[in-house]
Amino acid sequence: MRKIMELPKLAKRPVDVHKGTFGKVLIVGGSVGFSGAPALAGVAALRSGAGLVRVAVPACIQPVVAGINPCYTTIDLRDDANGQMASEAAVVLMGMLSDNDVIAFGPGAGAGAGVRDTLLSILAVEGLKLIIDADGLNVLSQCGGQAGWLDKKKADIVLTPHPGEMKRLWQSVFREPVPENREKCAAEFAQKTCSIVVLKGAGTVVTDGERVYVNTSGNPGMATAGSGDVLTGVITALAGQDLSLFDAAVLGVYVHGLAGNIAAAIHGQISLIATDMIDNLSAAFGQVVEF
Repeated sequence: MRKIMELPKLAKRPVDVHKGTFGKVLIVGGSVGFSGAPALAGVAALRSGAGLVRVAVPACIQPVVAGINPCYTTIDLRDDANGQMASEAAVVLMGMLSDNDVIAFGPGAGAGAGVRDTLLSILAVEGLKLIIDADGLNVLSQCGGQAGWLDKKKADIVLTPHPGEMKRLWQSVFREPVPENREKCAAEFAQKTCSIVVLKGAGTVVTDGERVYVNTSGNPGMATAGSGDVLTGVITALAGQDLSLFDAAVLGVYVHGLAGNIAAAIHGQISLIATDMIDNLSAAFGQVVEF
């Protein structure tokens, strides 16, 4: 594999632009008790330069998510008895895909039948740019690997598992044990699934099976609830700004870790929370982007 050492660059923003120039992104997720996860991803996407952010959540939590931040718009989806999106949500979302440049699926969604049906419907859309995180990954690991979601997959996808999620995904696709080497594990899974894998953890690995980047930013204080949702928002926003999915993932994990380092210098690693990372994304982008 070819090691990637240099960070991708965002193009300088021209003067004559509008919000559609910098990407329209859709975050899909949330459930009763987990309204914060899609909201964190949505705010992180805004702070990472997305021109327009929409957050689609079950109707029962839509007012809560809408009240967290006024800068994204919200879409209410049909919900089930458990407060997760129902299977009918797929119909609404399928009608919205063409009006969005990038879709992120999973933060706080749960793993019920409606979530599964909705994700599998979206996954089958050819050429769709799709970032799958959190409960979206758990759904995939339950869908039978080669006989299930891989047969349906036509979208261009980024998978963002932590080690536990990676183990479950691996076991749904391969029969052999998970490789101990993180780069080998991520690369083999990327090759098998024709996806980009972001294997989170100390030294997050980003690979498409041919190229590999090992992240150097970040600190232990970032091992806190919501950190992964923030990363999802960052990568999604960058993918909407003329970066390839691989480049968006590489730059996203670095900026996310850098924001965590800046936040830790202010609050300390022990007190670090996910919103601290969002609050310091602007400073992190200021260090890596030429304006």
